[in-house]
Amino acid sequence: MALPTDPTDFSLAEAREAVAAKKISSLELTAAFIKAVEAARPLNAFVTETPERAAAMASESDARLAKGVVRPLEGLPLAIKDLFCTKGVRTTAGSNILSNFVPPYESTVTQNLWNAGAVLLGKTNMDEFAMGSSNETSHFGPVISPWRSRGSNAKLVPGGSSGGSAASVSANLCLAATGTDTGGSIRQPAAVTGSVGMKPTYGRCSRWGIVAFASSLDQAGPMTRTVRDAAIILKAMASVDPKDSTSVDIPVPDYEAGLESGVKGLRIGIPKEYRMDGAPPEIDAIWNKGAQWLNAQGAEIVEVSLPHTKYALPTYYIVAPAEASSNLARYDGVRYGRRAKDVHDIVDLYEKSRADGFGPEVKRRILIGTYVLSSGYYDAYYLRAQKLRTLIARDFTEAFRQCDVLLTPATPGPAFAIGEKTADPVSMYLNDVFTVTVNLAGLPGLSVPAGLTAEGLPLGLQLIGKAFDEATVLCVGRAVETAANFTAKPQKWWRAA
Repeated sequence: MALPTDPTDFSLAEAREAVAAKKISSLELTAAFIKAVEAARPLNAFVTETPERAAAMASESDARLAKGVVRPLEGLPLAIKDLFCTKGVRTTAGSNILSNFVPPYESTVTQNLWNAGAVLLGKTNMDEFAMGSSNETSHFGPVISPWRSRGSNAKLVPGGSSGGSAASVSANLCLAATGTDTGGSIRQPAAVTGSVGMKPTYGRCSRWGIVAFASSLDQAGPMTRTVRDAAIILKAMASVDPKDSTSVDIPVPDYEAGLESGVKGLRIGIPKEYRMDGAPPEIDAIWNKGAQWLNAQGAEIVEVSLPHTKYALPTYYIVAPAEASSNLARYDGVRYGRRAKDVHDIVDLYEKSRADGFGPEVKRRILIGTYVLSSGYYDAYYLRAQKLRTLIARDFTEAFRQCDVLLTPATPGPAFAIGEKTADPVSMYLNDVFTVTVNLAGLPGLSVPAGLTAEGLPLGLQLIGKAFDEATVLCVGRAVETAANFTAKPQKWWRAA
């Protein structure tokens, strides 16, 4: 294998091979990424950089490699969304209220990655408490997408909430990154940055040590450059965990082994309810093209119905804020995080700490959640939303009687300019219209880059599978990736910034 001129151009699979074969040391590879992260500070993709820790971890990997010890991710530098607790490294969840929080423990997912030999480059910026679709709600300022529209210098959003991880992968600042997905927060930013994003089945990856947003929806997953890389990272991230009661004790397959199985004989479902009035023609065009690619490789295309799709967004924006209002009650200035000064009593401490610590979007969702859970409104809103959630999940069960995987758009359009939608929360929430159903049903979903708009911005296709059938989703994703042959990369304008 010929080494690229710039080591940051490796895919994770290529880097794994090169490091294991000692064609490049982990320390050399890590040093190249540390330099890339520093050069890309204008993107604001990282909240905390950890170059010293990265170098130390890389040196330890090189020592192991010298002894012939090669773990699955040995010496490979990754970025971690700042929602995962990392022992001894600040973890902020993009919020002022946790801006000084240094966890004394490690999340299960990140511990799995370190046990596999991975190297920590730093913690990536994100929407505050993962609440957002554009990475503009972070206390540390918005992440700027590495992409720009053709002929324009307007700063674009990288999607959210895992925007820092998406920007880092897209701009070659890491080999891969972790994200979390509550309503599309891995798949949506991956789609608008030309990256691969995988949301596994609910329960596949442990939630222990991940700062909670909505506990029945949150799921960790990988953000990568290729589908193969996603398969490699997911294998390392996933595990059963006795510390997480929602973790499912099902063996984790070797996802990489089945990637090239092909789609011949598979039935690909096209949900008719996902054809939306007012969607850009490019979305329908890329969707149709995706179906044609899979059909040409031997898959059968069938139309299916998900009749309760139109209720998904309102259902999600009742269930998620309700759970958030409960989860975020723990941030009160007493036990950890920021504590308000000059308070008179305990109530004053709670009020001032929370008022200063939370941003506008988080406050909005806490208020919505508290409202729908309150006496007199619980039955009218929350209970009804839970019933609809059951019907949405049942829709998928029925659809999968007719097909093996669903093919849909990942987003209703490409990346938009920073500030373009911040004044209209409903317009912002619509960015997750194609993704929230998957979280409500607890299913696996994958976003794969499929093409560019006329302005040169990435568009992604989403694949949705049966529960715990990530292997088939990744296999079909690999077929889409092969046909799309998406090789576009953003111009590195930030190096001159």
